[in-house]
Amino acid sequence: MAVYSSKITAFIAIISAVVILSACETTRSLNGREKGALGGGALGAGLGAIVGNQVGSSGAGIAIGAATGAIAGGLIGNSQDSSDQGQTEQEERLRRQEEELRRQRRELDDLRKGERSGSDYDRSDRYDRSRY
Repeated sequence: MAVYSSKITAFIAIISAVVILSACETTRSLNGREKGALGGGALGAGLGAIVGNQVGSSGAGIAIGAATGAIAGGLIGNSQDSSDQGQTEQEERLRRQEEELRRQRRELDDLRKGERSGSDYDRSDRYDRSRY
């Protein structure tokens, strides 16, 4: 009877995790920390049920496994969020630098055109950094 009970407990834990994950995913977009905590909690609950069954306490195993998994998953997800944010910021800096290079190339072309035509370059048309 204990084997049957542990299989039911494990099945209920897995189904509960799937329902929780699907419900949370449909309500709003989750960040990496939240996804990691939910995924880690679900995996931890499943593993905790298996381990808890072997030592005779499935409920405690599920609770401990879910808590440990949620904490670990949250930490991993938070780390990924930080990495993604850093990458986004670096891409934005790169975009601004490329824009500045294009502006400087246009200004150089304008200066060269002014030298070729023999006219004085109108310095009032130059890029003014204080405007940006």
